[in-house]
Amino acid sequence: MENDDLRTLLTERGQALLAELREFAPEEELALATRLRKEHPAELVSAAFGQARLRQRARAKFGADADLMYFTPNGVEQSTRREVAEWRAERFAGLGVKRLADLCCGIGGDVLALARAGIEVLAVDRDPAACAALSANAAALGLADLVEVRCADVAEVDVTGYDAVFTDPARRTARGRVFDPEAYAPPLSWAIEAGRRAPVGALKVAPGIPHEAVPADAEAEWVSDHGDVKEAVLWFGTRAGHPHRATLLPQRAGLTGGDLPDPPAGPVGRYLYEPDGAVIRAHLVAEVAGLVNGRLIDPKIAYLTSDELVDTPYAHAFELTDVLPFHIKKLKALLRERKVGTVVIKKRGMAITPEELRRQLRPAGPNAVTVILSRTDNGPLMMLGHPVTGPAAAVQAAGASM
Repeated sequence: MENDDLRTLLTERGQALLAELREFAPEEELALATRLRKEHPAELVSAAFGQARLRQRARAKFGADADLMYFTPNGVEQSTRREVAEWRAERFAGLGVKRLADLCCGIGGDVLALARAGIEVLAVDRDPAACAALSANAAALGLADLVEVRCADVAEVDVTGYDAVFTDPARRTARGRVFDPEAYAPPLSWAIEAGRRAPVGALKVAPGIPHEAVPADAEAEWVSDHGDVKEAVLWFGTRAGHPHRATLLPQRAGLTGGDLPDPPAGPVGRYLYEPDGAVIRAHLVAEVAGLVNGRLIDPKIAYLTSDELVDTPYAHAFELTDVLPFHIKKLKALLRERKVGTVVIKKRGMAITPEELRRQLRPAGPNAVTVILSRTDNGPLMMLGHPVTGPAAAVQAAGASM
């Protein structure tokens, strides 16, 4: 989105067009565009369609706010989803932050959440289109009084006097995702030092960051939303008692640790626990094992087992009915015998894909089962059962009743 496009969309005519296109369907675009170009300049119609498409895509991240906001294509892809940004803003506010510098702010996913938490924000980005979109977003959501937008190189910004610095380096280029942290823009090393220059600092990084790349003075937090790991954040100045944290949204459950040795491995019990992805990334499986009085089924596989059922937000529990050596023909016969048509397949440490296995099984029938495949020191296992805690339990119950 060019700045000229944004200016035209902010006019009365542009606003009317955006309102008309709010719910347009892709198959309607050609006929609708042809009609609208008879009433409006072609450039305005094209800009409105582009923004309407971006808003529809952004609803998954921003909910109803998306229909009031302005986006660039990169902004939709790279901005923080609202639930995650709100959680981070609450952490900053809880740490006493009143004034914050957001470096590499983009179109403002985090800035808007921070302002809603009552924090004054200096928002800095070198992309003029992103800065223009953020200014419009802050105004549209009634937050302009708390947001100062500055189009500049973040390396040239003086953050003296701010309670906190938050940096979200670009981790993509025209060629795709960047995996080397020193190839971030700005580099990871620069962003770490920026986080240390204020009483509180936070740095957003890819969730796959190697643990050895986490500075000794940082608290590393991995955040999942509805079970999907969204990001990792390196925090400075939090005085955390443990080096690692896993945060699960939307339930806002937080598990800390990172100091325990790996739990022992042992035989599969009545229940299997699948830790949340944020727990696994944060290396907190041992902490969950302590909560459920469990053990690993293999020293290198993040499945826990126990003879006790413990309701915990940090893992989904499955009650097992069968634990057998992996054999496709035997599994197919079991499913046919039990009239299973709905099969949820999970696997770790095995080459076969769920899609490939499902094609071979060809399940049919009214019943449902979860099949969990795992490598173990005693050979590959197939474990059959049903979820008893977590969202999967409700999904499978619905499938079984169909």
